[in-house]
Amino acid sequence: WKEHKEFEGKTLAEVAELKGVDPFNLTFDLIIKKESPELVDLSMSDKDVCNVIKHRLSMVGSDGWALAPYGVLGEKKTHPRSYGTCPRILGKYVREEKVLTLENAIRKMTSFPVQKLGLRDRGMIREGTWADLVVFNPKTVIDKATYEDPHRYPQGIEYVLVNGEIVIEER
Repeated sequence: WKEHKEFEGKTLAEVAELKGVDPFNLTFDLIIKKESPELVDLSMSDKDVCNVIKHRLSMVGSDGWALAPYGVLGEKKTHPRSYGTCPRILGKYVREEKVLTLENAIRKMTSFPVQKLGLRDRGMIREGTWADLVVFNPKTVIDKATYEDPHRYPQGIEYVLVNGEIVIEER
């Protein structure tokens, strides 16, 4: 909906109200017209998230975009987890709510998913693997992005290394 910046950041119900139409009809009009605005799905409650992430078979991942709060990558609204899926788990669900232990959360973000995918050279710190590392402060790590202001970097991330090279360094 590049031509409808006024709808950016609004719910489907809010857009329907602005257009003076029923939200149900608007949804199907979009499908029929094959228009595909980017939508943020709010289908899970916090209780649902807690139940899912503490399940022994759950893993942490993101379908977020690689973005920046400046330039062309910061022009449109996005889901706040594009900037902070893992910091949210570490800050909210580990430190604040104690839904997971730090060790289990790290496992669900690293070695567990790569083992499931059959990747042998990532997800663990050991000789012969790629050095993909995130150095963070467990006392301060948290996501800062919101639905209203999604282009905000998390706090508490001190370094990010990809293949042994520092790509992010907090100053």
